[in-house]
Amino acid sequence: MKLFLIPTPLADDTSADVLSAQVSESVKNLDVFFAENLRTARRFISGLKLGKVIDSLTFYDLNKETPEAETLAQLKALLKEGKNAGILSEAGCPGVADPGATAVKIAHQLNIEVVPLVGPSSLLLALMASGLNGQSFVFHGYLPIERAQRVKTIKYLEKEAMSRKQTQLFIETPYRNNQVMEDLLIHCEPTTRLCVACNLTAPDGFVKTLFVKDWKNKTYDLHRKPTVFLIG
Repeated sequence: MKLFLIPTPLADDTSADVLSAQVSESVKNLDVFFAENLRTARRFISGLKLGKVIDSLTFYDLNKETPEAETLAQLKALLKEGKNAGILSEAGCPGVADPGATAVKIAHQLNIEVVPLVGPSSLLLALMASGLNGQSFVFHGYLPIERAQRVKTIKYLEKEAMSRKQTQLFIETPYRNNQVMEDLLIHCEPTTRLCVACNLTAPDGFVKTLFVKDWKNKTYDLHRKPTVFLIG
């Protein structure tokens, strides 16, 4: 049995630009999928226009609420049947800032071959384009929701970036992006370099790295736009 890690687009209507032929070929040969969002997964497969009948496919939920024991049982059953399967993230690469990592961990425990496919990762694309240290970096996931704790975390990440010469990456729920940006500009040192990578691969996407003091003179609106923040 093989478990394919299938990347999906970061932005709508970009599959042809960001996905390799290997992705379509792999999906074409699979009938079982673990998906973070079943609706998104079905729409993605339909959009590939492979002639697959969506209702004939098997989908398993694989989100942050899915019990690990449930995924274990499903993978064991597929292994026994000798069926290959794929993991679909809601956007980007499975297993990276994504609940698909749980299924990958279990697959290794069961000696199932894991096959990662090439595709867009917002974290890697942001790091590549940031001009910050790509030799030493850490991804921290989401910042705390409560503002005082979030500010404390931002100050800690800035200190880590300076003392370790290490790029610090993090993300936020898109509707809180502007609040996070405001906190960064208020509480970070003027000479700290801040990169904002917004709506990557979309027509209006951009990556910009400036000193905090220079960001304060810029107009921006990150509301509801998937964004990666980097401090260096």
